[in-house]
Amino acid sequence: MLTQLQGDQLPQWIKAVRTDDLPNLHTFVNGLERDLAAVTAGVTLPWNSGVVEGHVNRIKMIKRQMYGRAGFGLLRKRVLLA
Repeated sequence: MLTQLQGDQLPQWIKAVRTDDLPNLHTFVNGLERDLAAVTAGVTLPWNSGVVEGHVNRIKMIKRQMYGRAGFGLLRKRVLLA
């Protein structure tokens, strides 16, 4: 369902989880159902935030390397020059 972008199958999967005796998955499904439209769109649409998350991860790594050494000015320079 995830790799084939078949979000229309999500309600059937949720029903199958409800019939099984797996309390941890029941909790997960409860979370999914809080915003089912957004989850369905996320599983169906081809867009993702992978590139943005990669940049955030890179900036956090640079920030960790500089911990306690300098302020925002140096972090900004390192990010822009990297």
